[in-house]
Amino acid sequence: MVPLSFKEIAERLKQMQLPKIDVVVGIGSGGIPPATFVAFHLNAELAVMTLNYRDEKNTPRFDEPKVLYQPELQLEGKRVLLVDDVSVSGKTMETALAQLAGFDVKTLAMKGKADFVLFPEIEDCVKWPWKV
Repeated sequence: MVPLSFKEIAERLKQMQLPKIDVVVGIGSGGIPPATFVAFHLNAELAVMTLNYRDEKNTPRFDEPKVLYQPELQLEGKRVLLVDDVSVSGKTMETALAQLAGFDVKTLAMKGKADFVLFPEIEDCVKWPWKV
């Protein structure tokens, strides 16, 4: 397991060349802390969309990710960044993207598959600073 600190995450975020973003949408629950970090860094609005696919042991509990909560967002003409902590199979990100179809959306993951990946070199599990 690779431990990462808030400082390491903040430094990597400062190095990223991210586009201008109006709204950051975090995929809850794992994507809420990184989305908060990113929204603060970009001085953007923050919203949370809650999906569930895997259990606490990272085993899929459903055939497909399920949207449990989607906020009512006014996204017309806004640039959106969809954020999750990890995107391995991409299923959760794809499900969230489908909910945002028709809008200008880019994706960011701390590790895994996305338009922007903060730690592309990490393949192992991560010990996130916000998890006990």
